[in-house]
Amino acid sequence: MKFLSRSEELILIAIWRLKDNAYVVTIREDLKAMTGETWALGALFVTMERMTRKGYLDSRFSESTPRRGGRVKRLYKLTPTAVDSLNEIRELQASVWQDIPALSPKEFA
Repeated sequence: MKFLSRSEELILIAIWRLKDNAYVVTIREDLKAMTGETWALGALFVTMERMTRKGYLDSRFSESTPRRGGRVKRLYKLTPTAVDSLNEIRELQASVWQDIPALSPKEFA
């Protein structure tokens, strides 16, 4: 099993949630909603390009629209490899946490 980084995992989840509207701006907005953190566009582009090379993402360009001044959007979608990896990490996390009760800071003081 090849593990995803937490950032990769969250980006893939955002793309899955956004379906046909997954482009860098909406992905960034969804990540902020999930984590409460603002994600740098440059970091997103770099990570998503790396995931495309690894076979986790496919992309295509949208039709140009007058609203965007004729510019296109690069839309992303998950590959079967990404879906398999997300399912594997979900199963692993459930397995790892299964027998662990809620942690208390008092236990480690």
